[in-house]
Amino acid sequence: MTVQRFSGLIEQKDRHALIRLPFDPNAVWGEKDRHHITGTVNGCTVRGPLGADEQGYFLSLGAAWRRDSRLDVGAAVTVELRAEGPQVEQLADDINEALAAEPEALAFFQRLATFYRKGYLRWIDATKRRPEVRAERIAEMIRLLKAGEKQRK
Repeated sequence: MTVQRFSGLIEQKDRHALIRLPFDPNAVWGEKDRHHITGTVNGCTVRGPLGADEQGYFLSLGAAWRRDSRLDVGAAVTVELRAEGPQVEQLADDINEALAAEPEALAFFQRLATFYRKGYLRWIDATKRRPEVRAERIAEMIRLLKAGEKQRK
């Protein structure tokens, strides 16, 4: 999984504190409507969605998080971020091969929020002892993803 490490400053924008990202998450982690991340800021755990404005992407830091981490606006920080949830390179070979064979399904899967990705993967992984059912479920997931379905109904 691609981890991004960088140094930055906690900035103030309107009533919010944030850290600007020196990279484009779409280029690093794939095109998504919204990027959810996990990582650390000066060793303090952080997770949540990235925001975007005319200047680029940023990580918003809430008042409670800043209080608990003892970091505030103006602080120089070291940041380590990675995309949250299962990424394509972490998937089982059979799932990865099926997604690679269907670029439309792969693209939709990569845009899904962690919740939906995990839902599909739990459903498939529940069949580890029944390979024939596992293959059927992978095929069904591909069909649903190609149809733009976030989850099974």
